[in-house]
Amino acid sequence: MTRLEDRILVQEYLAHKAEPKPLSDEEKAQLESRIREALKEQDAVLVAHYYTDPDIQRLAEETGGCVADSLEMARFGNRHPASTVVVAGVRFMGETAKILNPEKRVLMPTLEATCSLDIGCPADEFAEFCDQHPDRTVVVYANTSAAVKARADWVVTSSCAQAIVEDLDARGEKILWAPDKHLGNYIQRTTGADMLLWDGSCIVHEEFKYRGLEDLKALYPDAAVLVHPESPEAVVDMADVVGSTSQLIHAVQSLPNERFIVATDNGIFYKMQQLAPNKTLIEAPTAGNGATCRSCAHCPWMAMNGLENLLQVLEQGTQEVHVDETLREDALRPLRRMLDFTANMNLKAAGNA
Repeated sequence: MTRLEDRILVQEYLAHKAEPKPLSDEEKAQLESRIREALKEQDAVLVAHYYTDPDIQRLAEETGGCVADSLEMARFGNRHPASTVVVAGVRFMGETAKILNPEKRVLMPTLEATCSLDIGCPADEFAEFCDQHPDRTVVVYANTSAAVKARADWVVTSSCAQAIVEDLDARGEKILWAPDKHLGNYIQRTTGADMLLWDGSCIVHEEFKYRGLEDLKALYPDAAVLVHPESPEAVVDMADVVGSTSQLIHAVQSLPNERFIVATDNGIFYKMQQLAPNKTLIEAPTAGNGATCRSCAHCPWMAMNGLENLLQVLEQGTQEVHVDETLREDALRPLRRMLDFTANMNLKAAGNA
């Protein structure tokens, strides 16, 4: 393995340096007006992740695009008739859109927006790891490069990982899992599947602290604790609900609690507050008791998506996502398996409703 921690620190530093500058309300309004026009002119649709800036999320909704988790982003871009898909998120999301839509132009506000899980799972090292365990079915999280997906048998997201692993386990298959060890550990514990885990983690979710969460829960004993399974096991074990971004949003809407302690990227608060305006949302702590900030739970690469670079990419046609065709075909197979599996899963759920 290479010096993973060193690579992540460098990438995080560069990401912070590239964050968009703060804008006045007047500047925002002007940029948004120009973006709306550019989307129409370019026959483009804006697809944004829940962790991006609230201004981008709102703009995506108001212009006929979508705000979603990575699975629904992939589905939406695949079925939308627009010839250009603009993906506000991180690079693997843009790659996924291109893998599923080779005939469409896929743009991103910046191609520098990556993911610690992605950079922590280099394709060459991962291929070597797979070669050492040829008897295992390779299941990779969506937060990986196209090259890693091409080496996999299945791609999963946090919303469908448990169901897919349960199905594979029922068939007697042993699993090689990558890259998030915390999500993999959670799936392993809940399914009992035989899983060999790659040693990777999300720099945002790994920072949630058990002791701080315990203290916050004592302060708000009536609050439900919502945790993304990319978080450490001790934090997951404190949760009332463990789930993907979309599942946590649903929990805020459906549970009777008035307060929620939320352990995931704070970009999700925009959609939660929009759908449940009467609920109180509290950020789970990522810092120790002596720290100057209670929580810094926001992905530095998601923060690189701004209104200015969004307009620039639309007007100049830069930051286009390209995926080698042979690689694309290899990566498409495990993605299609996931999409077909979840479509069948949804049909069964609808039939049982």
